[in-house]
Amino acid sequence: MAPRALAVALLLALVACTRVEPTGVAVKNPWTVPHALRIGEVQDISGLNPHIVAAVALGNLSQLTMAYLVRYDAHNAPVPELATSVPTQRNGGISRDGLTIVWHLRRGVRWSDGAPFDADDVVFSTNAVNNPRNNEIGRDGWDKIVRIDEPDKYTVVYHLSQPYSGYLPSFFGSAGANPCILPKHILGSLPDINTAPYNSKPVGIGPYRYVSWKRGESVELEANPYYWRGQPKIKRIVERFIPDRNTMLTLLRTGEIDLWPYVGTGYLKRVQEISTAVTLHFPGFFYAHVDFNLSHPGVSDPAVRRALRLATNRAELVAKVEGGSGIVQENQITAVSPLYAEIPLVPFDIAAANKLLDAAGWKRGPDGVRAKGGVRLALTWAASTGTPDIDRIIESIRATWEQIGVTFQVKRYQPALFFGPYSAGGTLFTGKFDVTTFAWGQTPDGDYTPTSACSSIPPGGENVTHFCDPVTEGLLVRSKAAYDERARRTILRRLALRTSELVPYFVIFIREDIHAYNKDLRGWHPNSSTPFDDFMNVDI
Repeated sequence: MAPRALAVALLLALVACTRVEPTGVAVKNPWTVPHALRIGEVQDISGLNPHIVAAVALGNLSQLTMAYLVRYDAHNAPVPELATSVPTQRNGGISRDGLTIVWHLRRGVRWSDGAPFDADDVVFSTNAVNNPRNNEIGRDGWDKIVRIDEPDKYTVVYHLSQPYSGYLPSFFGSAGANPCILPKHILGSLPDINTAPYNSKPVGIGPYRYVSWKRGESVELEANPYYWRGQPKIKRIVERFIPDRNTMLTLLRTGEIDLWPYVGTGYLKRVQEISTAVTLHFPGFFYAHVDFNLSHPGVSDPAVRRALRLATNRAELVAKVEGGSGIVQENQITAVSPLYAEIPLVPFDIAAANKLLDAAGWKRGPDGVRAKGGVRLALTWAASTGTPDIDRIIESIRATWEQIGVTFQVKRYQPALFFGPYSAGGTLFTGKFDVTTFAWGQTPDGDYTPTSACSSIPPGGENVTHFCDPVTEGLLVRSKAAYDERARRTILRRLALRTSELVPYFVIFIREDIHAYNKDLRGWHPNSSTPFDDFMNVDI
């Protein structure tokens, strides 16, 4: 790998060189519908409430429609939305001991149904997250709130049991799979929110509001007439769920969709060849990874997991499967984050992997598959349908894993089931796999809790590997107490080293965010964490 300084320089150069925005105002494509945008998403969703459903596609929709205290600007920095300022220790919004956070709220804000917004909504939503009857995705950090004060209708004070550096974006921030503020006037009388009609047609406070959701097909949005910042230029958005990337490529080429966010990295060259579209690509916060279900035999052995990482040729996957798009590194935090720290990259080494398994007592059987204590390394790999680039990664890995005596069968699931919540029997959250691969989005605060905390094991959160390690727990506690960025970076490096040592999962590569869109689309400047946070001046 190149030294970090050179790597970052190259990444920044890439960002600077890949944005090409067309000039002029004339419509160039005959299929363009003025002020109406058609988005294509590969990933289907099982609900529209981010409190109980986690999906990248839902995150994109939520940035356009839902209520947040803080959003993120073009440089991935937090900016006030329904809060009038981002609280910090420097501006006095966070107390010196880190135990008090004060939120000052905007006046004159209304929900997308016209009802007024105030501190009652924030207090209700906080209590909703901590309501054990609600099927919340995760409650990390929220359990540190021991008291909420509401001195007036536009001020909310959180009193914490201990400092919590992840307050951004966890506490109603738009980045990551985090909850939004909920309308008390709609949900306040319910014992729980799990089956509320609201989950199929939420009311929020974004530039857009929901019109309809046709399950498995599309979601329609319209400009929110009550949005406090004014009216967006695009008046109607239709998001279609297209469960196959090859089909998505065709629809972009024929003009049946205007925007394909998060194009699969293996499709970069193909979308760049479409003359009627613009392609952006830059380093992002998402990382492709291989996950092991540590509650299952075989992969519960750290020696097996280390050997499988050694037998994965990550550089070749990026070069041959991903078309050169992706940054191979061990740390799950992107190099463009101020919290990034370089750690040693584990090389591709078949001989070392075989030696490791031999030493751990895994013996080859007559068919070449290793076994120990009656457990064979014949694994089940769960995957989402409609992702041929991921399929190519899986098959490339199969070829090298077989060289060390490990085989697997692939079971594919529709995206809505694969990423579905624990309560609905979702594949990942209910642990129906030995091995899997997909992409997580690392939040701007560098929090390892969703992937690595004992408390985040489903149904408590998103730790689908069932990783639970006392050393990691201690580092997570220290990280959460460190409001200072430099101190947190040091702790996060130790977390990355511990993860690299125990390998509950490993990073294949840091993804480049690739967005391809109709060249008539103007004014869109997506960041690396919340690409739809700044959509007011986007038009087509």
